[in-house]
Amino acid sequence: MFDEPFVFFSLVIAIVALIFARKAMNEVAQLRQRLEAMQATPAVAAAAMPPPLTPFEAFEQSLPPAPSGATPTPPPIVPEAESIASAASPEAAGQAAGGAPPPPPLPPADRGFEETVGTRWVVWIGGLTLALGGFFMVRYSIEAGLLGPGVRTILGGLFALALLLAGEWTRRKESISTIDALPIANIPAILTAAGTAVAFATVYAAYALYGFLVPATAFILLGLVALGTLAAALLHGPALAGLGVVGAFVTPVLVSSDKPDFWALYIYLAIVTAAAFGLARVRLWRWLAVTTIAFALLWTFPCLQCGPSMVGPHAFHVLAGFILAALLVVCGFMFGPPADEGQVEPISSGSLAAYLLGATLIVLNSFHADAAMIVFGLLVAGSLAVAWRSDAAAGAVGAAAALVFVVFAEWAIRANPDMLVLPGGPLQGIGPTATDGSVSLHLISAAIFAAGFGVAGFFAQARFAGPVIPVIWSAAAVFTPLALLVALYARIAHLDRSIPFAILAVMLAAAYAAATEILSRREDRPGLQASIALFATGTLAALALALTFALEKGWLTIALALMSAGTAWISTQRPIPFLRALAAILAGIVVLRIGYEPRIVGQAVGTTPIFNWLLWGYGIPAASFWAGSIFLRRGGDDAPLRTVESAAILFTVLLAFMEIRHAVNNGDVYRQSAGLTEVALQVCVALAMAIGLERLRIRTGSVIHNAGAILLTAFAGLATVFGLLLLENPMLQWIDVGGIVINLLLLGYALPAVLALLLSYAVAGRRPVAYANTIAAAALVLALAYVTFEIRRIYHGPAIAAGPTSGAEQYTYSIAYLAFGVVLLGIGILFNSQRARLASAVVIGLTILKAFLIDMSALTGVYRALSFMCLGLVLVAIGWLYQRILFRRQAAAPAAPTGS
Repeated sequence: MFDEPFVFFSLVIAIVALIFARKAMNEVAQLRQRLEAMQATPAVAAAAMPPPLTPFEAFEQSLPPAPSGATPTPPPIVPEAESIASAASPEAAGQAAGGAPPPPPLPPADRGFEETVGTRWVVWIGGLTLALGGFFMVRYSIEAGLLGPGVRTILGGLFALALLLAGEWTRRKESISTIDALPIANIPAILTAAGTAVAFATVYAAYALYGFLVPATAFILLGLVALGTLAAALLHGPALAGLGVVGAFVTPVLVSSDKPDFWALYIYLAIVTAAAFGLARVRLWRWLAVTTIAFALLWTFPCLQCGPSMVGPHAFHVLAGFILAALLVVCGFMFGPPADEGQVEPISSGSLAAYLLGATLIVLNSFHADAAMIVFGLLVAGSLAVAWRSDAAAGAVGAAAALVFVVFAEWAIRANPDMLVLPGGPLQGIGPTATDGSVSLHLISAAIFAAGFGVAGFFAQARFAGPVIPVIWSAAAVFTPLALLVALYARIAHLDRSIPFAILAVMLAAAYAAATEILSRREDRPGLQASIALFATGTLAALALALTFALEKGWLTIALALMSAGTAWISTQRPIPFLRALAAILAGIVVLRIGYEPRIVGQAVGTTPIFNWLLWGYGIPAASFWAGSIFLRRGGDDAPLRTVESAAILFTVLLAFMEIRHAVNNGDVYRQSAGLTEVALQVCVALAMAIGLERLRIRTGSVIHNAGAILLTAFAGLATVFGLLLLENPMLQWIDVGGIVINLLLLGYALPAVLALLLSYAVAGRRPVAYANTIAAAALVLALAYVTFEIRRIYHGPAIAAGPTSGAEQYTYSIAYLAFGVVLLGIGILFNSQRARLASAVVIGLTILKAFLIDMSALTGVYRALSFMCLGLVLVAIGWLYQRILFRRQAAAPAAPTGS
């Protein structure tokens, strides 16, 4: 009768129906078994109550099971004689008189493989085989030329009708039977599912394959079959419900037309949605409500292919679905299931949020047409109204606030595409040439949204109780007006200075401050402290925005940093954990902001060294984060404190490094190369800050200060090795080091050597010995490098990389190394420093190696003789010092106590 696509489609529908049926029958069997066990042993049932149920599941168990659902496994049969004996026994009498409750009934025996195959699998496979057998029989008649298209269609309809009648007959026979139910598969439901699948396929074949039906007729017939399937699900269980809802929403895809009528489509979908929601409400099938919402939301996407002229029917679709969801799905509102007080129910909130999302898509793709904006506003207002009446829908308030921001943010970006800095440049096709809705409508809408969310969120604090719902309302009340103010500022003022917007921000801050003060005077209850913290944070945020609107663009970074410090201070006055987390979040936002544009204000940073926008853009946030960390430390060491401390160290380091780059490169902080001056300054700054953090961590015990000191020390070491000693080494490339004494060598090698030595003493005794000795060794290497390069500068001028090394220069190196070693030895003896004496030994050892490996071959004449003579005298003098002074002092030290 039908071609291959038709057979394949029918087979898929039948398989889906069987899968749904199997799952549903297992659930119904368990439910019936539980109810019968509760009726048989009330005491045991009361002692073993199941866990609390959702509103959907609680009402579902109060309904009688579907007559034709899967038959449960009955409790084990007790012989009559045994039951009578047990009832007459003294133990039973004692239990009846109030003794121990009777033991629970034994669990039913596991169904064997033979019973499972014979009572379930055979029936399921039989239903599928029955449907396919009819299809294949008609296919054979087609191939043999026995039947024409009209006869095939009629036979298909008759076969579907026969299956439906058989399903209804078997259902009635089972319902009037007095025989105990057996653990068999749901034969009536399977027959009815097969009949509806064949009916659906027959109508579609008459339309698509043979052309017997026009699109309108086929559309109506397929819709009637789908709705009939939903109606039959009331009697035959959830399998038919799944088959019906899929068929109903797929019907418009199967029946196509050159001139689609969206009004007819969405009126049909509204009817289907109402039927599905009504069935879900009566039978309390959560999955059916979720499936219907998902399919309805998918049918919103055709609006993406239409222009503003087709807003009407698409808006009707989301508006009708929203109203139906509010009436039938939302718990505790109108005709919805009962709700638990103070609990947010996901399906109730998600159903409203889904249709709000559909309205948002219509607004965005219609370029903010007036009709789309009006419908979107109605749905937002409806969400607030429904959530005001039902706790279960409170989650829709947060979704509405977020989607309101999405709509107005897209409106702002559409007029200012340069705000989107992407790898490929600004987005194409969203420039100001795109036609938006009127500015007046958006201003009015923004004012209504801000007032609605703000006022409702404030008064909700007295209406709702619990730790979650008041916080949701207060968060929406704070977030929505601030977000709308930022979007309008970006759209109208184009991110430039605007005193009117600054005044609006100050007024908003005053409103939040008043709300904070009023709520602070109320009696404490769950969720109130978090709401107070949110309104207080809104006050700071509005003040920060006022500062941003009144000043230049870069002040936004400063304002957010000051807001973080202010939030940390408020946390000391009102110890609410959320405030500490908020201070850390704001610090993270500022860090992301400088990652977006390290120059803070772009090219307007200026060329003046030190006193430029980098000083304000990094210095003020650094000071704010240090102050915030001091405030947060009063509340203990936790993740928010460590986040703010990390931001304080980061901004301090970046302030120094960015100012160095700015000063050395004439204001070009993006220059790709770095010279000796820049690397030397960075090494000195890193070592100095490491010393400061080492001192600070002793007082605070902060792991962040500890890690910061280690990271800065590691950075200084890497910059020394790869920068000062390799890439920017004046001996390896041409570099003008400057004057004889005051030059880059003093900055690049002498000063880092002194700082490294100070750092080694700062960590001595507080970190591992190897750590301190490594830093001291680095100081020695830098000092030797300075001595070597300074002698080279004396003999070769500013460019020390060029020219041969004379005998006098080689002799000067040896004398200088010896003198340096003697000075270190003298310091070690005078201050009794073993580290200085070891450094002296290293330097003198290097001098000895130089004398024998270099001077012996490179020097001639008097310089060679003088080199070895001086070296010998120094070595003898060192030995005398060790014998006469150092070891005598060490030997006398332990004898002093015995003589006293």
